Amino acid sequence: MSVRGLITVALGTVMAVSLVAPSASALPPDGGPLGAEWTANVDGPQQYPGVNVQWDVPITMSDGVVLKANVYRPADASGAAVDTQTPTILNLTPYTKMVSALANAAFSLPELEDPLMKFVAELNLSGTPVSGLQDLAEVVTGGGLRTFTVDQSLIRSGYTQVVVDVRGTGFSQGKWQVLQQREQQDTVEVIDWASGQSWSDGDVGMTGVSYSAINQVQAASKQPAALKAIFPMEPGGDVLRDVVAPGGGIGIGFMPVWLAAVNGTKWLPNVQSMLDGTFDWTWLADRQADPMTFVGLLLNALTVPSIADITPDLKDLLESNSSLRKDLISHPENINVPTMVYGGWHDIFTNSEPKIYNAIPLPPGRKQLIMGDSYHLNFGSGFGGEDAPPRLDVLQRAWFDHWLKGIDNGINTFGPVTLYQQGGGWTSTDQFPRAGMSYQRVYLGAQSSGTSPGSAHDGSLTAQAPGAFATLTVAPGLATVCSRDSAQETMGIVAILDMCAKDARFSERDALSFTSVPVDEPTEISGAVNVHLNTSLDTTDGYWTATLNDVAPDGTSRVITSGQLTSSLRAVDDSKSVKSVNGDYTDPYYVLDLDSRQPIVPGRPTTLDVGLAATDAILQSGHRVRIDVYASNFPKGMLLRPLLNESQLVPQHLVLDPTAPSFVNIPVSRPIR
Repeated sequence: MSVRGLITVALGTVMAVSLVAPSASALPPDGGPLGAEWTANVDGPQQYPGVNVQWDVPITMSDGVVLKANVYRPADASGAAVDTQTPTILNLTPYTKMVSALANAAFSLPELEDPLMKFVAELNLSGTPVSGLQDLAEVVTGGGLRTFTVDQSLIRSGYTQVVVDVRGTGFSQGKWQVLQQREQQDTVEVIDWASGQSWSDGDVGMTGVSYSAINQVQAASKQPAALKAIFPMEPGGDVLRDVVAPGGGIGIGFMPVWLAAVNGTKWLPNVQSMLDGTFDWTWLADRQADPMTFVGLLLNALTVPSIADITPDLKDLLESNSSLRKDLISHPENINVPTMVYGGWHDIFTNSEPKIYNAIPLPPGRKQLIMGDSYHLNFGSGFGGEDAPPRLDVLQRAWFDHWLKGIDNGINTFGPVTLYQQGGGWTSTDQFPRAGMSYQRVYLGAQSSGTSPGSAHDGSLTAQAPGAFATLTVAPGLATVCSRDSAQETMGIVAILDMCAKDARFSERDALSFTSVPVDEPTEISGAVNVHLNTSLDTTDGYWTATLNDVAPDGTSRVITSGQLTSSLRAVDDSKSVKSVNGDYTDPYYVLDLDSRQPIVPGRPTTLDVGLAATDAILQSGHRVRIDVYASNFPKGMLLRPLLNESQLVPQHLVLDPTAPSFVNIPVSRPIR
C-alpha cells in the first residue's frame, strides 16, 4: 500500500485525514497501567549489572573512508562484555560521540544524576516571568537527555548501542556531507556492519535526536534488510524548507550557531591517539581539505549584493531540481519498518514531523506520532508527569522491546497519535489532523476589534468579507526578537522569557492584528493553516510573516503556529500543494527556486499565500482567534542579501479589497463568527 499522507474530501468542507484510521485509542496519553509497566521496566533492576565500552572502533566504508564508533555492550559485574548476542541500537551523529560519552559519564553517576533529577522535579517557576526556564529544564526529567546520550538502562536490559561519528565529524575521516547521498550510503553500510558483528543478533534499530533523527528517516526509506525499527525524535523531512529557507529566507537564529558548533567540534582531535602514537593523519588531512563546511555558502548568502554574484554551491542549493536539494528531502513514503515519530509544535522541524508520520505507508500502531508543546532543546518536556506520556527513554525502550525482541508489551496499542492540544492538554486520537475539522474562510478587516491597542493596527477577523476598501501599512521592525518565532529559531532559548514566548503583545507592536469575536463553545483547530494576503509593495521584493494566535479574555495573545514568505518566491507547485474544495490553499508547496522568482511590480496589488505549519489547538469558551501580519521576522527569517537589497526594508502594504479579500483558511471543529 502506498500513501503520501493527506487527501482532500468534500461534502462542502475539507478534512485532511490519514488514509488508514483505527478505532479510538484504548490507552490514555500516559499509557494507563501499561505505561506504568513500561516505566517500571526502565527504572527497576536490569538483566545485566554493567556496561562495557569499546572506544573508537573503526568501520571502513566502501570508498575507503574510516568512521569511528563507540560500542556499548551489556557487561557482567566485572565489566566484561557478555557473550550473548543482542539487538543493536544505532545512532549516527555529527556532534562528536565524545559529547554523548561525556554526557553519559556525568549522567550515569548517581551523585550527579539523582540531585539533578530531584532539583528539576522540584523546580516550580509557575507564575514567574521565567516559567519557560522550567519547561526547558524538563528535558532532564522527561527522558530527553537520556535518549540524546547513551542509554545505560537500555544497554543493561540487553541491547548493544553503537554511536558513530558521521564522516567528516568527530574522529571519523572524510569530508562532512551534511545528510547528502554519500553520508546516506554510509548509514546503510553501518547498519549492515552492525548486523554482522559477533555480538549482534542481526537486528538493528535506530534512535537519536534532530540530525540523528533525519538520518534514521533517510536510512529507513532505503529499506536495509537488518533495520527493524526506528525511533526518530525531532526529524526533518526537507531540511531546506524546514530550517535553511523558511519561506525563502535564512534562519539567522539557528544556522550560524549550528554550523559553528559542528565545524568547531569536528576539529577536536583524539588526544588518546596522540599519546599512544596512533594518531590518524588522514583525519587531519581531511579536516584541512574541508575546514568549515557550508560556512562559505552561508556567508555568500548573507553578503553578495546581487544574484549574479551568487557562488555555484549556493546556486545549487537554490535550484529545486539540484542533487543537493534532492538529497535534503527524505522519503518516508518508502519506510516499511515500525516508526515512532516525536516532534514539538514549536520545534524547528514542526513543518515536517506530522507529514513524515502521515506519509509512512504502515497501519497506525506500527507507526505512531507524538507532538508535544516543546522547542528543539526541550524534547520530552513534561513527559512522565500527570496525564502526560511516559518519558521518552521509557517509550524508546518499550518500542524496541516490542519490535526488536518480540515482547508483547502493548506499545503498538499506544496512540497512534498522541497530541498536546495547545490551549488544553494531552490527548490521544487516531489521526492527524484529528477528525471533524472543516476548513473555513475567515476574513481580515480594517474595523477595530478593540482588543489589540498596542498593535500597529487593530483590525477584525470575521466570517463575512469586509465591505469597505482599506490599505494598511506595516514597517519591518525588530520586535520579533522577543517572540515565539524567535524562541523557535533559537531552539527554545528565548522561551525562557514568558513575555516573548507565551504572549505576543510585545512583538505585536510591529504587527497588523486581526481578531475575531469570542467563541462561545470550545473550538478545536487541527491541521495546516493558510493566510491569503492581498499585498502591495513600493519595491520589487518584500518579506511577510503571519501567525495564528489564541487570545485569552485577559488579552494574552499566544502564538499557536506561524509561517513566512518572500514575495518574489511566491510561486507554488500545485501538484504538491493541498487545497480546500473551493480551491483555497490549505498547505501551499513553494517552489523556492531562484529561476521561479517573480519580482513585484511596485504599486501593483499582488496576492500571495503564507502557509502556516500544521498545528493542533483548542480555543476555550471566551477565547478569540487572531491573525498577526508582519513585514519582517528577525531572527527566524531574513532575506538573502540580493533580495534584501531589492526589498530595501521599507514599509509594506496590505490591501483590504472586498473584491480581492485577504483571509485565513483555517481547519475548525465549529465555525468562527
